[in-house]
Amino acid sequence: MIKRMRLRALALTSTALAASLLTGVENASAQGFFERLFNQPPRRYVEPQFPQQQQQQAPVQRQAQRAAPPQAPRVSGPQYFTYKTDALAKVNFAAITIDPALVGSGIDHGTVGATTQVTRGPSQPVTVAGGSLEEAVEKALEGNEIRGESRRRMAEPDDRQVPSITGASPKLEIDVRKHAVPSPEPAKATAATIASSLDDLATYEFYAEQAIGDAVVAHYSKHPQVIWSDGGRVNSAARDVLRELASADDYGLNPGDYAVSMPRANDEAALARFEMALSARMLRYARDIHAGRVDPNRISGYHDFELKTVDYSGLLANLADGGDARDALRALHPQNEFYKAMQVELEELRASEEKSIVIAPGTFIRPGQTNSELPKILAVIEKEADQSFLAQHATAIELNRASEVYSDDLVAVIKAAQQKRGLQVDGIIGPRTVTSFAGESKAARIEKVKLAMEQLRWLPSDFGDRYVFLNAPSATASYVEDGHERLSMRTVVGTKATQTYFFQDEISYVEFHPYWGVPRSIIVNKYLPKLYSDPSYLDRSGFEVTDQQGRQISSSAIDWPRYGANIPFNVRQRPGPGNALGELKIMFPNKHAIYMHDTPDRHLFTRDNRALSNGCVRLEDPRAMAAAVLGWDRAKVDSRLAGQHGRDNLEDKIPVYVAYFTAWPEAGGKMGYYPDVYERDLKTREAMERIEAARAPSI
Repeated sequence: MIKRMRLRALALTSTALAASLLTGVENASAQGFFERLFNQPPRRYVEPQFPQQQQQQAPVQRQAQRAAPPQAPRVSGPQYFTYKTDALAKVNFAAITIDPALVGSGIDHGTVGATTQVTRGPSQPVTVAGGSLEEAVEKALEGNEIRGESRRRMAEPDDRQVPSITGASPKLEIDVRKHAVPSPEPAKATAATIASSLDDLATYEFYAEQAIGDAVVAHYSKHPQVIWSDGGRVNSAARDVLRELASADDYGLNPGDYAVSMPRANDEAALARFEMALSARMLRYARDIHAGRVDPNRISGYHDFELKTVDYSGLLANLADGGDARDALRALHPQNEFYKAMQVELEELRASEEKSIVIAPGTFIRPGQTNSELPKILAVIEKEADQSFLAQHATAIELNRASEVYSDDLVAVIKAAQQKRGLQVDGIIGPRTVTSFAGESKAARIEKVKLAMEQLRWLPSDFGDRYVFLNAPSATASYVEDGHERLSMRTVVGTKATQTYFFQDEISYVEFHPYWGVPRSIIVNKYLPKLYSDPSYLDRSGFEVTDQQGRQISSSAIDWPRYGANIPFNVRQRPGPGNALGELKIMFPNKHAIYMHDTPDRHLFTRDNRALSNGCVRLEDPRAMAAAVLGWDRAKVDSRLAGQHGRDNLEDKIPVYVAYFTAWPEAGGKMGYYPDVYERDLKTREAMERIEAARAPSI
């Protein structure tokens, strides 16, 4: 039988060859032979073609072609934005409308400050010449040693019924008996107002943020009394505010953003303009110190904050009623120890000298390489080393002090120094090692502290007595209770492509032996390429796949390329030793699917650069953190993990701050500096520059 089949095949081949020779066809193929012999092409396997991959075949191309495997789609994360500032608007002072009843009667407002009502006892009014009284008021204000009290009544009248200014704002007890002359008739007292300056203000070219300009117009329409001048001159309240605005640099702000020109004394129009300008710039400063200059949500989709606001109308009304302006402003700063520590650090940095040994940024040296920065690195190590370190490594340092070659005997020195500073002990001198040894330049540290103060304003003023703080640049997690750090550990955070967000939330429960609900972005970016070539991958790796009705489906039964990035299935990994979340996860449910969890990849915590996750925060000691937030001891957590899958709710939810600070106070009081792993500092700085540029012409 086999012999007959071979003879038949040989005959067919001979016939085809003969046909080819007779027809004179060159480069004849087997397909052509079959078409000529049997008038039809041979049967072949055709790879499935998907709509997104169909390509028009050239009509002359008749040969069978194998389709390329479909390209898996990708899901991109949030993006960084080009920061858009709010345009400044010309303040419409012409919109100020004053009810005549609010202005009062009995005083010619064109002469307010020239004559002031003074009372001697209950029924003996006197008048005082304007110039003399102004001098008395100014002298009293200048002599006031208690800053901020000039707008308050300093003392009640004594038994001698010392004459006092009444019915005026601000109120101040001063002795004016030597200036007093009898007045034939009493007149109703009132505060100086802007009523007579409305025509001039209507032509005043002044620019401010829209909300601030509107607040100023609304306030003076309801409260036309001036706040910042008395008797034709700038008062002490204004001087206090001006000093506060001038100190903006102490808080990492630009004093030029709040500059106000001083008016001439007794110039009614100039004083009215000064009134408006100082109120507007004071409100800008209030907003900046309380909520920050930058709207973080305009930087990138990785920032997620509920923006803080300032009650502009309430602040102005408080000051108009005699409230202390300086106290009111200082209360708007963040009221936590971190902000205070940053302010102190900023002051000390500015007063300090630059480090004597500065190592070039970006220095990278492997063993055996030559680099001119090596002697500087050895000098820094020797300068900061203790006696035990020098006893072991002084000889190697001395022999290589002037050498630029990273020799083998220096590797032990570098490794020992790395270990002492808690770095990855690999003997490679990279940016993290250099920063740890030599620190950053003075200018770089100042910039990081200023940025950190701005970013801290985005968070609540008071963190509370009990909270968890996660900082991506340092890759650390801290548990704070009663205002003290009780627990600190290393973490692994998101990569630059899969960043950990910047937001705040509340921890509500701990899940033991958790399932891992795989986010769609990870399904598409990580697993879909594998599923295109191996649809059974999820079945074999401990995952469950369910459809929208919750029915479980085998991953091998799904035509994954059909759906592109719009996968209509849910995927979760069952609990077990290989589960990506390890033995527990600590949940603060949020729209970003960020949480803290264990991990089987324990080796990652030894690395210096721990920006390695898909966005969630992996904990070095998850059992300790679970015990802390649950209020349990460690033994109870261990016992709970001996049981089955389940969750335990916290008795009281705990705030968690998922943060991003490249400068942050450490528990020992020293300021820690960290790399800008996501370049968010860079983007924040760019936003600040845009804001300052927008504000520049507004003065």
